[in-house]
Amino acid sequence: MPKPRTAVGHILYTSEKPDRMGQERGREVFTLTHHEDGSRTLTAHAEIDDAPSVVRDVSQTVDKDWYPMDSAVRITVGGKFTGSGWFRFGDGFAECETNTVAEGRISQRVETQGRIRGFGNHAIANDGWMNNAYDLTKGPGTQRIPRILLSSPDHRGATGPLLFGMGVGLRFVGRESIDVKAGTFDALHFQVIANEMPEEHPPYDVWTTADGDYIFLKGRVTGYMKTYYELTKLER
Repeated sequence: MPKPRTAVGHILYTSEKPDRMGQERGREVFTLTHHEDGSRTLTAHAEIDDAPSVVRDVSQTVDKDWYPMDSAVRITVGGKFTGSGWFRFGDGFAECETNTVAEGRISQRVETQGRIRGFGNHAIANDGWMNNAYDLTKGPGTQRIPRILLSSPDHRGATGPLLFGMGVGLRFVGRESIDVKAGTFDALHFQVIANEMPEEHPPYDVWTTADGDYIFLKGRVTGYMKTYYELTKLER
């Protein structure tokens, strides 16, 4: 039986707004563990400096086929505790137990069509993982993932955490070789089309490793956000 494989990465958040071009606005450290049974666990600590500041600690495990199994999310906004929650996903359901400042103690359970294809906990490293839902055998194009769940519909993930359901479109642009601060990588280039949120999310381009691990390499959000994310260090 193969031994667990672990990767540790650092992601830098910067601004691309004209008056803040290249300015650091946050950071993330993540660990990816590939278990002997084929399942994978992501843990991530993220900090967003822009007021109100956000500090997020998350974990998520997916099975060997990338279906979410469970996740935990804790967020602090403006230096104050906002909420924490535990999520579980199965065939035909998703559920969570959370405690938030805004909503109090909540138990949620939602029915799903089979198993959900992805869970967004707002870690940038998890944004890379989510693209595994695209069927690469179809080649470049756009595919709609009819049902994913998020821990928050807020673009910064600064509310909840609670279950929020939506569909998402994934556009596979193609395979590229790219250079980031962490090195040179064979990459998959995706565009995320998330237009079923309360406020439409600006266009979001994401590049991940092409080795089957979907490790986040870089990403760019345009529109009003104008943010850039880049992998600066990776140890395997």
